[in-house]
Amino acid sequence: MSKRIEIHPVTPQPHRIAKAVRVLADGGVLVYPTDSCYALGCDLGNADGTDRIRQIRQKHRHYLLTLLCRNLAEIAEFAHVDNHSYRLLKKLTPGPYTFILKASREVPKRLLASRRKTIGIRMPDNAVVKALLEAHGAPLISSTAQMPEDEVAMNDPEEIIERLGKRVDAVVDGGLCGLEPTSVVDLTGDVPVVLRKGAGDVSLFD
Repeated sequence: MSKRIEIHPVTPQPHRIAKAVRVLADGGVLVYPTDSCYALGCDLGNADGTDRIRQIRQKHRHYLLTLLCRNLAEIAEFAHVDNHSYRLLKKLTPGPYTFILKASREVPKRLLASRRKTIGIRMPDNAVVKALLEAHGAPLISSTAQMPEDEVAMNDPEEIIERLGKRVDAVVDGGLCGLEPTSVVDLTGDVPVVLRKGAGDVSLFD
């Protein structure tokens, strides 16, 4: 059974955040709250953890995973961001959006979406995951904590532990979370394209 790390959703306790960071450093897979749904995640360099996340989600090896980043500077390290995209990112982050961008050479090839060489980038607005990213000091590979047979993501830590307790290394319990996934916006073309309407307001792109 996985560890349960209870963390205050508004003022995360540093010593409990440190426990979650140790799980990541040891090659583990975490479940943690975001500003949309609970998510599965592991360290960027954790190839085994990446495979485990895809297995839990029952996705193929080219399924697009997301990088959770701390700030715009970190996004620019892992993705090619032109001036227009930068202005959009500055306006909409942190927030419940996933942006599809052309990946830089810093992104491991195993994370790229087939031949397009794109990557999903996200900067969440949630106190727990922001503290986790800051303490970890690097992006996390992330995917919504949603099982293939479910229509919505899991948002109750009790349910997550019951259903995923033997398949992940720790569950960061930040209380009940949202059910709606992020809005996904493709920024790789000449104009932004909304691929999925989710928790983030996409009226800007109408």
